[in-house]
Amino acid sequence: MSLDPEQRLELLALARASIEAALPLGEIAPYPGEPVDPELNRPGACFVTLRFGESLRGCCGTIEATRSLHLDIWNNAWASAFADPRFPALTAEEWTGTGIEISVLSKPELRDVGSEAELLEVLRPGIDGVILQAGARRSTFLPAVWEQLPDPRQFIRHLKLKAGWPADFWPPGMHVWLYTTESF
Repeated sequence: MSLDPEQRLELLALARASIEAALPLGEIAPYPGEPVDPELNRPGACFVTLRFGESLRGCCGTIEATRSLHLDIWNNAWASAFADPRFPALTAEEWTGTGIEISVLSKPELRDVGSEAELLEVLRPGIDGVILQAGARRSTFLPAVWEQLPDPRQFIRHLKLKAGWPADFWPPGMHVWLYTTESF
């Protein structure tokens, strides 16, 4: 899905509205309903990233499009502000200095790679987001993480650590998906 400037503005306004409506409630506010642009009712998956100054303040999202993009933005904006387990709930004082970035994901593509070396051969640094799954554990890095981890080997090793695996972990049957994002 390629979003035009008006659609991007609508989604950013929706994310802000979700957070602002929840600040006085202490819980997620009722979903406002249909988007202005009906195209935003298509299934979509996104992450909403909050930054206070230059520091990460929250980032939650979905990897699979199981609901409309519009509803996904509403829920993930709230979760990033109030339910990211790495941070306390956002306060009204912090909100004034908090920026929002939305990353809309392409459909993840399962890649047939049997080792970390094979993954590194097909990986496009700066472009691909990666999902790794072995058993019940799964982790993902958005393409934006390449800014902090530009070395492909380190990118994958940190992704494995995020899942709670050793950096050199690669079991038989590791599942790998690649995706891209449209971020704004």
